[in-house]
Amino acid sequence: MIPRIKHIEPRENFTLYIIFDDDKSVIYDVKDDIKTLPSYHNLMTEQGLFKNVQLDESRTCVFWNDEIDLPSDILYEYGTPYETPSPES
Repeated sequence: MIPRIKHIEPRENFTLYIIFDDDKSVIYDVKDDIKTLPSYHNLMTEQGLFKNVQLDESRTCVFWNDEIDLPSDILYEYGTPYETPSPES
């Protein structure tokens, strides 16, 4: 089953905060992709591009333009689990 994304949010330092339909939350660091994939380099050099991340209609892929995208299964598998801090009593 392909994980579907419920929420995506670009964060500082080229990271994405993602919540999936099963409520798993992850932080995905895009810097490694930027370093290794030539087309991803534009995320760092083109002003404001990274913050314009979009979710496709199927909710199984995030993208920035026709050349730069990330499938949800990669984000799900390689993202660092993120636990929301619980409010102190």
